[in-house]
Amino acid sequence: MVSLIIQKVRTLHAVDVLVCCFLLFLGIIVILFAKGTSLRWMIPLMNLFGCIAIYLLATHAARSPSPLWKQVHAWYGFPLLVTIYKEMYWVVHALQKELYDTYMIQIDRFLFGVDPTIELAKMAHPVLTEILQTVYILFYFFPLTIGIALVRKNRYREFQLASFLILYGFFLSYLGYVLFPAVGPRFTLHDFYAIDQELPGLWLTPYLREFVNRGEGITSTHPHAIELVQRDVFPSGHTLITLITIYLSFHFKSRTRFILAPLGMALIFSTVYLRYHYVADVLAATVLFPFILWSGKYLFRTWEIVSHPTLESSSTS
Repeated sequence: MVSLIIQKVRTLHAVDVLVCCFLLFLGIIVILFAKGTSLRWMIPLMNLFGCIAIYLLATHAARSPSPLWKQVHAWYGFPLLVTIYKEMYWVVHALQKELYDTYMIQIDRFLFGVDPTIELAKMAHPVLTEILQTVYILFYFFPLTIGIALVRKNRYREFQLASFLILYGFFLSYLGYVLFPAVGPRFTLHDFYAIDQELPGLWLTPYLREFVNRGEGITSTHPHAIELVQRDVFPSGHTLITLITIYLSFHFKSRTRFILAPLGMALIFSTVYLRYHYVADVLAATVLFPFILWSGKYLFRTWEIVSHPTLESSSTS
């Protein structure tokens, strides 16, 4: 029986194991700490069914001769991130922890003696705001560029490693939202409802801002936006995933690396300029970045050995 279970589990890719472990971990957190809410059992059950679906997809893709199922298996983690991100909204709100914005503001003031977003407002310009708001939105397509480049060259093992590191980075940032929920300086240091007047762009900025707001469960006119907005500030996921993507683009010598690098630096700067993040969030992501590379490669390689015991030792770096 044990050998049969091991044999079946070996059909899973490292990404499958990572996603299932995170879903089950979220379910356990909700059961233990989110008492007094109907979500206490709904989320764990939903996540359990998600794990079963991932297992069925992995086994079917391994047996099916159709390349379509193999592509679905390879890419499903990225659209699933949207669902998990929205689930994090319910998880963090269900836990009802205090906000940690005060501590992040204190860190910024300790490092700089001022509030960086307030200082940056002095150099704000509609053209710069328009550019940075557009770059900020490009984040949602940023990680996909690496995957597409690797798949086009049939570098599927590298694609699996890249996907693992990117998803691993997302999940660790999500854990930060659970441990240190915060809403960001646009709510604490600035007037959220006056941002279009205080930090105007040109044509696209209001629409792009509203797109971000709706993704976080609010609108620019909601009377109690701070109570409902996603607590997704610490660490800065935009910074963390951007750094991972830039690293992967150079590591795999992607042709896009010389475009991604400057865009990525502008994107990281935009997180503070646009008042979504404190500098403390960006620094936390920067510190977490090398740990994710080291531990992520180790975990990926370990699963490769477990699922393929005869695999020859080689470095993933």
